[in-house]
Amino acid sequence: MNFQGQRDLLLLAEVERDSAVTQRSLSTKLGVALGLTNLYLKRLARKGYIKITSIPSHRVRYLLTPQGFAEKSRLAYLYMEYSLSHYRDMRARLREMLSQAANNGTKRVVIYGTGELAEMAYLSLREMHMTLVGFVDDSQQESFLSYPVWSPEALSGWEFDVVLLADFDQTVGHRTTLGRCQVPDSKIIALTPTM
Repeated sequence: MNFQGQRDLLLLAEVERDSAVTQRSLSTKLGVALGLTNLYLKRLARKGYIKITSIPSHRVRYLLTPQGFAEKSRLAYLYMEYSLSHYRDMRARLREMLSQAANNGTKRVVIYGTGELAEMAYLSLREMHMTLVGFVDDSQQESFLSYPVWSPEALSGWEFDVVLLADFDQTVGHRTTLGRCQVPDSKIIALTPTM
């Protein structure tokens, strides 16, 4: 699913949820300028997906049309299909990476991160019959998947074969933190994001 489809789905879902939603709140959710939000809404109106009506005190109400409901359903289906495909791809890549690590003798793994990728990594570890030593993260989160979350500094007392970086946005920062914690680069594995 392309970015425009995701944006349209978000706009249609918000209009369905609250017909009195403001352009300002929509622009905040989209992370774009107010003027762009206005253009996006007008484009959806031109396509017949929403109806824009004026209400007293210079306010606007957006109504989802039957065509808009159909488009929202179509986009939701595409988004779900895209998400499942992305999930399957990430799981396959994680299994491949962990399989290579296992072939090199890796058995005990630390997962650095507590997001969705960390959850997928945990599931893949279990499939590969590898041992989770623990989760580390810079956040103040106390637990993840019923395991305690430790500060990366705790690694100095742990026995592990590798640290799996499970956060695309923080890979460089996590490598730096692990370097300060005396974890050699040879003990760090990470996926790179796909384009």
